[in-house]
Amino acid sequence: MRSRSGGPIPHSNESKPPSRATLPSAVEDRPKRFVVGISGASGAAYALRTLELLLQSGAEVHLVVSEYGQRLLFEEAGIKKIEPESLLPDLIHEDGSFAYKLTCHPNKDVGAVIASGSYLHDGMVIVPCSSTSLGAIATGAGSNLLTRAAMVTLKERRRLIVCHRESPLSLVDIENMRTLTLAGAIICPTNPGFYLKPLTVGDIVDFTVGKILDLLGVEHTLATRWEG
Repeated sequence: MRSRSGGPIPHSNESKPPSRATLPSAVEDRPKRFVVGISGASGAAYALRTLELLLQSGAEVHLVVSEYGQRLLFEEAGIKKIEPESLLPDLIHEDGSFAYKLTCHPNKDVGAVIASGSYLHDGMVIVPCSSTSLGAIATGAGSNLLTRAAMVTLKERRRLIVCHRESPLSLVDIENMRTLTLAGAIICPTNPGFYLKPLTVGDIVDFTVGKILDLLGVEHTLATRWEG
């Protein structure tokens, strides 16, 4: 291409788009980041064990607990406050510090960072997930932070794992699961496998939690593999 004077138009470095190698990465130099939701179906042990292993893997975790989820944690685990030290006392160091990256968000705070699609994370799991929360997400009712964060995860095409724990299933539950599956979610019921011959409740919990970690792409050493 030539200028009006007949000479070539000089190329300007400023007009060139940055090369792919020089573009800043939004996920560069940050640990894995996950969102965990806890709603009011029985299964506090699944939630607490999932939180524990995600944090111990080095991941940053954002937690949101529904009002019925808070009641669940109190009734099944004696937890009165949604704070790191109360949720996971075994992870407190000798000096009293909690040196893991766990942020607890109020369920009413629909303006929290995890409610925004521009806030990047590597997946969300709702464990346990009640039929009420299942239905709210399937119908797009993002009136609280848990369901809104799940809806944002779906629209951003990130991994959403729904660990439904109620039984038996009504047709409403089945249709809601179908809707969420078509939208990209993974329905992961808390169904234990017995082929590894579990001996304790902890073994049964770890089987399901191992499945969750597999789906999130987090390495673990829990007994979940069938070796034949």
